Amino acid sequence: MKRKIAIIGTGYIGLITALGLSELGNKVICVDIDGEKISLLNQGISPIYEEGVSELLERNIKEKRIFFTKNFKEGVENSEIIFICVNTPSKDDGEVDLSQIVSSAKELAPYLKDRKIVSIKSTIPVGALSKIKEIFEKEGKKEKKDYEIAVVPEFLREGSAIKDFFNPSRIVIGAEDEEVVNILKELFLPLNSPIVITKPITAILIKYASNAFLAMRISFINEIANICEKFSADISEVIEGMKYDKRIGGEYLSPGIGFGGPCLGKDLIGLIKMAEKKGYEPDFLRAILEKNEHQVRYIVYKVKEELGDLLYDYTIGVWGLTFKPNTNDVRNSLSIKIINILKNDGAKIKAYDPKGMEEAKKIINDIEFCEDIYETAKESDLILILTRWEDFKNVDLLKLKSFLKRPVIIDGVNILDPKEVKTHGFIYKGVGR
Repeated sequence: MKRKIAIIGTGYIGLITALGLSELGNKVICVDIDGEKISLLNQGISPIYEEGVSELLERNIKEKRIFFTKNFKEGVENSEIIFICVNTPSKDDGEVDLSQIVSSAKELAPYLKDRKIVSIKSTIPVGALSKIKEIFEKEGKKEKKDYEIAVVPEFLREGSAIKDFFNPSRIVIGAEDEEVVNILKELFLPLNSPIVITKPITAILIKYASNAFLAMRISFINEIANICEKFSADISEVIEGMKYDKRIGGEYLSPGIGFGGPCLGKDLIGLIKMAEKKGYEPDFLRAILEKNEHQVRYIVYKVKEELGDLLYDYTIGVWGLTFKPNTNDVRNSLSIKIINILKNDGAKIKAYDPKGMEEAKKIINDIEFCEDIYETAKESDLILILTRWEDFKNVDLLKLKSFLKRPVIIDGVNILDPKEVKTHGFIYKGVGR
């Protein structure tokens, strides 16, 4: 049975969810307060870069399965299921910023009736559910009569989000009401994925625990990589020997600059804060976070090991601004964090990214944005690679060397072959290599 669905928020999660559900044949209406974004989407122009988005957007607009509006009333009244997909960033103190959740709940509350299913896809702390219900009740809305609450966390990876939507590892449905569970199960059944049914609070913790575990794997392998360097061992060979153990596997064992982006760090801090509020000291989780901060400092150390502590007379060419490849997202990008540290130490920065330049320009200045990887090398003292874009693998090393003042590459994501780079006369420094 095809459903009428409202999506609140058209960021990465909201837009991918909307496109996926419309592609499955549902009628989807997306609501966002950003008028410029809504205008672009109605023209079939995606505000985000993600492989497959433009094609899905064009097709589903043409088939009249997806619509975009600023009008909450229109969205809620023309839907049976409402997915809240707004951003929940961290505040300066690490607490989860629920302002967009609160605002969305207040906007949709007046139009709730006939047991609308309000399903939370945004990552929220446990106490947020009570806050949402409180907002609805202040508007005179009654649970079971006007609305039902569910939590359906997302597990999409930026850069492969469309693929992940249609090939999910699992669907988690957190709901108390059996009818709500059955409706949501039916909605996601075409994806042919394992479906985990649980309580809303458990669904929330599944998301936090999953992201904390992924963050832990990244911090762990970075720690091992740094130890490998001390013994002149190659971390890639260590990983090769580890990954065949089915208890370990090879996913998220890629040493580099650490984990950035809008999810892992934020959710790890959010889980730490939730635990602290309940009187528990999550020292292990804190250690994961501290290791990630250390890894950033370690990459900066590699630069200073080559150029010295004072960087005022040096120019550094940086490849990669997005927090990961195949996206234009620079939110909480460790690349930009490292650039800012190097800038503060006096370095001049020249930077290039295949997709993230325009977004980066909104949050960082006093650096030179370049047209390609070779322009970043002109008169630079070294190349620093901070995002694992496949484009960087195809560099012409002889051409690159001709532009650089010094033949030095610091590969913060281990994308290049050390032997090949060194054969061309470069000093090469990776992570754990």
